[in-house]
Amino acid sequence: MTLNRNSLFWLAAAGSALGVYVLARRLREADLRGQVILITGGSRGLGFLLAREFAREGARVAFCARDPEELRRAQADLEARGVEVYPIRSDVADSDQVARMIDDVTQSLGPVDILINNAGIMEVGPIQTMDLENFKRAMDIMFWGPLHTIRAVLPSMLERKTGTIVNITSIGGKISFPHLVPYCAAKFAMIGLSEGLHAELRSQGVKVVTVVPGFMRTGSYQQAFFAGNQKQEFEWFALGASLPLVSMDAVRAARQIVRAVKIGEAQPILSLPANVIARFHGLFPGTTNRLLALVNHFLPAPGAEAFAKGRDLQREIDSTLFQEATTLGNDAAARFQDQEAPEV
Repeated sequence: MTLNRNSLFWLAAAGSALGVYVLARRLREADLRGQVILITGGSRGLGFLLAREFAREGARVAFCARDPEELRRAQADLEARGVEVYPIRSDVADSDQVARMIDDVTQSLGPVDILINNAGIMEVGPIQTMDLENFKRAMDIMFWGPLHTIRAVLPSMLERKTGTIVNITSIGGKISFPHLVPYCAAKFAMIGLSEGLHAELRSQGVKVVTVVPGFMRTGSYQQAFFAGNQKQEFEWFALGASLPLVSMDAVRAARQIVRAVKIGEAQPILSLPANVIARFHGLFPGTTNRLLALVNHFLPAPGAEAFAKGRDLQREIDSTLFQEATTLGNDAAARFQDQEAPEV
């Protein structure tokens, strides 16, 4: 096929426009070298990967977790890769511990430039298996926890007229899925907090980034808790968090979050399935709810109310097909500290 002059002109124009867009995007990217970053829930999974990626950008990274052994293992892994980090033991649900943590980071590294609220908890099961404590735990860690950390760093950010707050939410904060009601309720609250802060603080020099991931392959289902028909609940969740067409590579997710922080993107939605679901629900919320009610018919019926940890349930499942289907998720758990330490 022969291209005429007009076709060549428009191709050149399109190429030039794309080049200008890419250049403008790169010029907008913030330089993270020397920036003090605090990541909650940073000892494993996505938080662990974010610590690694931000440190590679030259940032000074502090991260917290409740478990001292997890902190030690994460620090050793990161330092073996040449990444310097500052681990702190802290429970974000406790406002006093959060205040001490912020003081510690400020005295040791300097004022927090970028706060990443990533700590979370996952409890899966029918609503009949959930009591008020399940909702309280979810809200304590995924709503009050971020609010505690935000309130602790915000005065300094406002005084300096600069800073970034990154809230790792979930597609479950846009659409409430069956058998995940406490989790989704807390994530809905977190998105409401994050979007409101973005509207209020942008003009005062503080950026707020609301990250909305779908399923990611971190192996986090091994750390989740399952009630009802525990093995069946674990199986459907583990498959969703492992299969390539449904879940997103966690390293790619972490790099997209870093990029979103550098350009100040208001609300990145990570993964194609999450984007499609969020947009469909925005247009047809009633239809989405009816479809989810249909999906619920295929989920396990209520059973035993006691909760069991995913890694314990995995040991009890004797299925080669299931093990093959969750290979990517299990590999991710081993690589990103999202599994228990081996016995010695």
